[in-house]
Amino acid sequence: MPEAQPAQADRTGCLVLVVGPSGSGKDSLIADARKVLSGDPRFHFPQRVITREPDATEGHEPVSEAEFESRLKAGGFLLHWRAHGLSYAIPSETADYLARGACVIANVSRTIIAETCRTFPNVRVVHVTANPEVLRGRLESRQRENATDRNARLRRAPDMDVPPECHADEIANNGQLIEAAKRFNALISGYAESATRE
Repeated sequence: MPEAQPAQADRTGCLVLVVGPSGSGKDSLIADARKVLSGDPRFHFPQRVITREPDATEGHEPVSEAEFESRLKAGGFLLHWRAHGLSYAIPSETADYLARGACVIANVSRTIIAETCRTFPNVRVVHVTANPEVLRGRLESRQRENATDRNARLRRAPDMDVPPECHADEIANNGQLIEAAKRFNALISGYAESATRE
């Protein structure tokens, strides 16, 4: 069962959960924001830990299932979940940035939204969407999975369990990345400003 693993620190920053179906462009939006906001101490973009071999679509930290389980038992993850037969996590060191008041932006599974909102005091959700034909085209172009796995990703239910007290915004990413990126960067900049006032 997906879990949000509490950090052993005061969490005063803003935790931004970027969610949405495979192919919606979450990693591309995060990569653009990381480039645009490089050097701004208000933001942190943690590298995900995934039990998947390295590929060109995401600069994650690849680990074996055994290593993942070992780090999980040792409290090495702030958040963790399973999806598509893989294990994913956000490193526990991310809590240090939250404790310093940073706005942490992470690509996570929709299945851990409710648990994370109950665990952390200042959570924002950005739901990235795209039309089915756009999603299919993007999944085919990245050539990460075979046709069966791509179809399974496309069939995943789009429903999200977002508690009413958890703020959520939506970005439609059907066209040029630059337009969605402007919206995304404006959103997270607004979150950071709100966090400094709270």
